[in-house]
Amino acid sequence: MMQKADGMNYAPVSQGKIVKVCEDGAFCFAAVGLDHGHIFAMCNGLLEAGATLTKVWDADEKKVAEFQETYPGVAIASSVEEILEDDRIKLVASALIPYKRAELGIQVMKSGKDYFADKPGMLSREEISRISQVCAETSRKYMIYFGERVHVESAVFADELIAQGRIGRVCQVTILAPHRLNPSSRPDWFFDSEKNGGIINDLGSHQLEQFLHFCRAKTGRVLHSAVANYANKEHEGFYDFGECVLAADNGATCWFRVDWFTPDGLNAWGDGRVFIMGTEGTIEIRKYLDVTVSTEGDHVILVDGEGEHRYHVTGKTGFPFFGEFILDCLNRTETAMSQDYVFEVMRLAVEAQRGAVVVE
Repeated sequence: MMQKADGMNYAPVSQGKIVKVCEDGAFCFAAVGLDHGHIFAMCNGLLEAGATLTKVWDADEKKVAEFQETYPGVAIASSVEEILEDDRIKLVASALIPYKRAELGIQVMKSGKDYFADKPGMLSREEISRISQVCAETSRKYMIYFGERVHVESAVFADELIAQGRIGRVCQVTILAPHRLNPSSRPDWFFDSEKNGGIINDLGSHQLEQFLHFCRAKTGRVLHSAVANYANKEHEGFYDFGECVLAADNGATCWFRVDWFTPDGLNAWGDGRVFIMGTEGTIEIRKYLDVTVSTEGDHVILVDGEGEHRYHVTGKTGFPFFGEFILDCLNRTETAMSQDYVFEVMRLAVEAQRGAVVVE
């Protein structure tokens, strides 16, 4: 499922460093809802970290058959209820249609299991409030797959450089996040903002999460957001461009752009780049390729007090988030990502989407 030209079906696999954090069978999970190809990426990450995929369910038998081709050992459940009643299963992963993800997550947590949703995991303030209440009542986790950071080795490596103090205090983050539209391959719900959450909530939640993480902030505020439909007027209410300006509680700022305008000639689904400015240096992340230089991704360019440094880190860092998340579920800790942090990311995403100026 490693399809680099198609973001919807892009499912990274480790090229080198793999760390299993538990024995086979110690952490069983199931997949429910296969509407987005990210479910394969989510399952890959969990499996590589030692989790055991036991069951799958979706109303579409064709999707289930394709899923079983990729993971031949998985059993097909007769219903969602069968999975929720299975005491062996500790986690449910889902890429259900976005507007249905929150309701499933609430059902999962009330059954005594943790939940791992594809982004965007929440589409409104009301959903955030309800999920927060159920998390508190059940002590279960509602995690979201922010793959543009946790499933990208160059982003993991850049984070290590920041933690080492190589660029000092992070003051500003700029993120370019173009995506390929591939309209003929998209289901109807993809073009319905009521069902997909809108471009800033959907794609922008990735960028909001990166900003808060890289600048080590707890909270933030939206200073400006805007959306536009430049080239897809046949889809009323759909936006193919979005931008946002943010400020964090520690004074750092961010501007990001999300769009559906990756040219057909690019060798990846998007030329994702992150620029991080610190008080003592800068970092640029070229995530998926280096245009006209390399079709391989994971390039990191560091400039600090010692000079200019370029790294190609594919296979060097692995994807530690998944192992940390499994251990968090087993030990009831919050190493990978805290629940409050997840809520803050989605609060900002919902606020930015709702308050966006529509550019005609």
